[in-house]
Amino acid sequence: MNKTIEDQTFKSISYTKENQLKGKFDNCTFIDCKFADFYFSHVVFLECEFQNCDFTTSKMNDTAFREVTFSGCKLLGLNFNDCNPFLLDIQFENCQLSLASFSELKLNNINFKGCNLQEVDFTKTDLSNANFEDSNLDRAIFENTKLLKADLRDAFNYRIDPEINQIKKAKFSRAGLMGLLAKYDIEVE
Repeated sequence: MNKTIEDQTFKSISYTKENQLKGKFDNCTFIDCKFADFYFSHVVFLECEFQNCDFTTSKMNDTAFREVTFSGCKLLGLNFNDCNPFLLDIQFENCQLSLASFSELKLNNINFKGCNLQEVDFTKTDLSNANFEDSNLDRAIFENTKLLKADLRDAFNYRIDPEINQIKKAKFSRAGLMGLLAKYDIEVE
């Protein structure tokens, strides 16, 4: 049986096949840890925080993230679709998330603050009430995405087609309106 680890801080650890993570982590903090190319399987993180950690191209097989915060982390190419979707609750601040996929996930009230979200896949994702403060959405994919009441006022480089996405009551800045009109190839001065 997998054990529960509570209220621990893990600092500057490089996780490998020999140094596996198993079980449930409750209220733990991971600082400057390396998980690059690591394979997570059935791990549960509850009320945990990851600071300046590298998850580049890790695999998340049925891993649960419940009330988890990532700050200053590198999460390039992660497929969050492989996570356990039950009670999935994640927040990101100043993270590198390029080429990640959140396709078909329910991520209501998620925060992406100061994040690089280049080429991220949000296809069929529920991003209702999401906050994209100071985030770069260059070439991010929005198809059949639910952005109800989402806040994109400070986001930039996005292209969102209002005809194939739900954007009712979403917030956009005047400067960002071109990201909604790009497909029409018009000029606004």
